[in-house]
Amino acid sequence: MTDQEKKDQVTEKIQQIFDPEIPVNIWDLGLIYEINILPINNVQVVMTLTAPSCPAAQTLPHEVDQKIREMEWVNDVHVEVTWTPAWNKDMMTEVAKLELGFL
Repeated sequence: MTDQEKKDQVTEKIQQIFDPEIPVNIWDLGLIYEINILPINNVQVVMTLTAPSCPAAQTLPHEVDQKIREMEWVNDVHVEVTWTPAWNKDMMTEVAKLELGFL
């Protein structure tokens, strides 16, 4: 399996995670900044949250970690939360904007 295929699988897993306050998955919300497949099948994810005071600040990164670990080929996972750049609604996909009434 290529790194791109692994990255696609990670993306599919992340699309199963929803922000508890918004009925859109965190991928379409634009909360995932990077997915890196590292040597020996380690996965690194750089993500943000909608705001530093987000009630899901403790749970969403853990949920991302656990969802990725469900894949048999994954050796280890590192999820990093960053606030740079700050999230804004322009980062959402058109699917998310449509779902939330922004289009």
